[in-house]
Amino acid sequence: MVNNGLQAAHVQKAEYIPTAVSFPVSGGVGYPDRQRHFMPEIDQNALLLQNWKVIVSYDGTDYSGWQVQPGERMVQGEIQAALGRVTGERPLPQGSGRTDAGVHALGQVASFALRAPIPADNLRRALNRTLPDAIRIVEAETAPVDFHARHSATAKTYEYRLFCEAICPPILARYVYPCAWPMNLGAMQAAAKLLEGEHDFVSFAATDPDVAARKDAATRKDVAAGNRVKTLEDDEESDAEFPAKTTVRTVFSSAWEATHDPAGAMLVYRVRGNGFLHHMVRNFVGTLLDVGRGRLAVEAIPEIVAAKARAAAGPTAPARGLFLHSVEYGEKIHFNRSLLV
Repeated sequence: MVNNGLQAAHVQKAEYIPTAVSFPVSGGVGYPDRQRHFMPEIDQNALLLQNWKVIVSYDGTDYSGWQVQPGERMVQGEIQAALGRVTGERPLPQGSGRTDAGVHALGQVASFALRAPIPADNLRRALNRTLPDAIRIVEAETAPVDFHARHSATAKTYEYRLFCEAICPPILARYVYPCAWPMNLGAMQAAAKLLEGEHDFVSFAATDPDVAARKDAATRKDVAAGNRVKTLEDDEESDAEFPAKTTVRTVFSSAWEATHDPAGAMLVYRVRGNGFLHHMVRNFVGTLLDVGRGRLAVEAIPEIVAAKARAAAGPTAPARGLFLHSVEYGEKIHFNRSLLV
């Protein structure tokens, strides 16, 4: 009698439940009746990676640059470690550019993928609580799956700051290049305009010995740590959109601005372009300072560009005055040649 009752109850349940609904089993996981392709929506989402975009500001003084290097303190590595502490995942953030040792950022952009379902504001706050004081996540947001901080960038703006008084306050010393000598700002401005347009900027790129020394040091560290030794293609400064080894770039704007900090007079150089070679902005600044001091004529700038030789340009300005100001995304930007008129 008992067995018949259980059998009747079982038949009634089997007739009532539709086949698209999963049966509960041990562990709380549901399996569908005769529909193995079915999976609850929440489980599908849990398996997906979410792409993220963050804007990062940092004081680069105490770091050996952006990109992770064995045995060095790098901004990229600090953010990766912070992600691990917050989410349990350790994706390597891909930056829009690889800033050098001592270079700062106001608006570096990085992208990475996470499985953790965390609200954007919560991620930003949690990362800032665990990051060193010199690094801050300014904004965090989810991004389309094809967004990449470096590959998707269409323009970048760098800023270089000069302090023009006799004594540079210690509080500013990490973020400016002190230049107390007299300078012809009009000549510097005219020379800066001549750098606009599409050119082969190899004269303003790091020299072969500079690059060789940097590669040699990195290679020794890689070998000692048992890491893969990087190739030339890995060491492109920031611009994966460009064909390998090309030194042609487009500068959209190049100009100086006289400003005044509470501590004294300053000059700020801003340059915006579709990409920059290694040391290119700092070599721009060193050359323009030579113009301002009367060591180079304004008319020498086109000749330096045409020479395609690093020795033709001025010295490399120190890293501490340079900031990655901002990065732009969207449609590719085309230079308006009428701006030169």
